Amino acid sequence: MKILITDYKESMMPQHDIERQVLSAGLNDCEIMVYEYQNDHRAEFLKLVEDVDAILTAFVKIDREVFEHAPQLKVVSINATGYDNVDLDVAAEYGVGVCPVGEYCTQDVAEFTITVMHALVRNLKAYANDVERNHEWRYDLCLPNQRIENMTLGIVGLGKIGRAVATRAHALGMRVLATDPFITDEHYALVSDFVPLVDPEALFMESDVVTNHMNLNETNHRYFDTAKFSQMKKHPYFINMGRGAELREADLISALDEGQLKGAAMDVLESENPDLAHHPLVGRENVIITPHVAFYSQNSMESLQRISTQNIVNYLTGNKDDVFKLVTK
Repeated sequence: MKILITDYKESMMPQHDIERQVLSAGLNDCEIMVYEYQNDHRAEFLKLVEDVDAILTAFVKIDREVFEHAPQLKVVSINATGYDNVDLDVAAEYGVGVCPVGEYCTQDVAEFTITVMHALVRNLKAYANDVERNHEWRYDLCLPNQRIENMTLGIVGLGKIGRAVATRAHALGMRVLATDPFITDEHYALVSDFVPLVDPEALFMESDVVTNHMNLNETNHRYFDTAKFSQMKKHPYFINMGRGAELREADLISALDEGQLKGAAMDVLESENPDLAHHPLVGRENVIITPHVAFYSQNSMESLQRISTQNIVNYLTGNKDDVFKLVTK
């Protein structure tokens, strides 16, 4: 069997030892190719897929053109939780399984969310910049906030990550609210003792910090906009750990400029390849931007590689029930 590991240079794993180990141990006579994908070398990529049995990628577009060029392709494993780069309808038409990684970094993203919340509330960026750039030693540079334990955290999206954030915030003494129209009774029961479910308007009105952990779907494109920010009566801090497409950046900028928000932290922007040199959110002392890094730890990266390659092994050896998450029939 032939397995192709491919992605854009900036998205490739620095090493592939774990992937090779799992694939070689689980598949007999397994040939593994690693290919750095480039949009302007698409023809070369299409030539490579002509005899592959599996593709492992996070961001390479797998569309009808790819399926037409890959008659032996049986499974596309996504080493990410999202899978909108794959045309699922065409995959089903060609009988190809698509397997994203359902969970590998819940703890990491939750910890990161709490980290940036503390950084915002305690004005960490402004103080650090004042020391390093201005060589000043001023405790009263910024207006102080309340203690974290006296604040209300509003969580939009109470999935695995949202619940992990809720647990950590509750342990800090925070009042925690959440809104999620899709959560099941079973999942809500895990946090129902300390997280009341409220409608979005109530959450926005009562929260000192609002954090987004929604999965991107057809109902929440550009969800956070001027109308939502105008409902945030306590001028909270806003954190986006979901997807960049769930936010209207222009509206966020206006909300910051007008004082509707005290500050913001984003691990994602509207573009996955933003022009940071000219981005209007860069350089603000009340804005923290990180390069989609909340998931990134030694443990999460090992889990990501093992789960995504084991998905390929399980699928190709007929053990489809053991695939971590299968989104096509």
